[in-house]
Amino acid sequence: MENYNALVENQYHTPGLFEDILERLNQQELDVNKVSRANISGVDEFHVRGAEVSLELAREAELENLKVLDVGCGIGGPARMLADQFNCRVTGIDLSQEYIRTAQGLSELVGLHSKTEFLQGSALDLPFKKGSFDVVWTQHVQMNISDKGRFYSEINRVLADRGMLLYYDIFRKNSSEVNYPVPWADNSSISFLGTIKNMDHILGELGFLKIHTTDQTSKAMQFLADLFEKLKMNGPPKLGLNVLMGKSTREKLGNILKGIEEEKIVLQSGIYKKQ
Repeated sequence: MENYNALVENQYHTPGLFEDILERLNQQELDVNKVSRANISGVDEFHVRGAEVSLELAREAELENLKVLDVGCGIGGPARMLADQFNCRVTGIDLSQEYIRTAQGLSELVGLHSKTEFLQGSALDLPFKKGSFDVVWTQHVQMNISDKGRFYSEINRVLADRGMLLYYDIFRKNSSEVNYPVPWADNSSISFLGTIKNMDHILGELGFLKIHTTDQTSKAMQFLADLFEKLKMNGPPKLGLNVLMGKSTREKLGNILKGIEEEKIVLQSGIYKKQ
């Protein structure tokens, strides 16, 4: 497990990430003492459709004044959005220590450190007591997790009764392998795309009730097509997902688009309630 965790952490590791973001803000002549969430929104939501889809999901669930756990929080964009726009108290956990350090720094930078906290840890061994959270939030995470049963069982354990699971993820549509590299894996050794059917089965066995799901595949395809058009016209943005993926950005995102076009993968968001 330790070796596997190291492989996953290395997949997402970007040395000096917080300092790089600060430098890019300076290059845009932004006063780092007056940085807003909008100034960093292009980089701090590491999933297809970024901040837009996170806001949609939060509004669908009518979140307000709740205690939220973001599993696989990355550098904390969704956590800050939930804290800022929905007055939630948000804890984020991620396997990457560099992401956690950066998330903490960015929350301090935009003045949301008192409503967000970030911890390094595993989604398969959440360091929280039973029933600690009103909501568990997870986006583009299960692709790196082979033990889906334990993943969703841990979510179930830390959720309060009648609590909600909100997710947005990439799923395997059939048995075909995706083309590598992709953002979550450079090769198949750490890629474990699950199916929607399997997730539904596990959550049903755990006693969750499905409230609402949204097929995000077509919107994801359009988002990626638009993104490639912008890259063609303007080149890489000063502060975008290229900061997290570097020179492999086009290839990795291109392979997601190819996977959608070849009907190998689908994207879905949804809400489940713990009974």
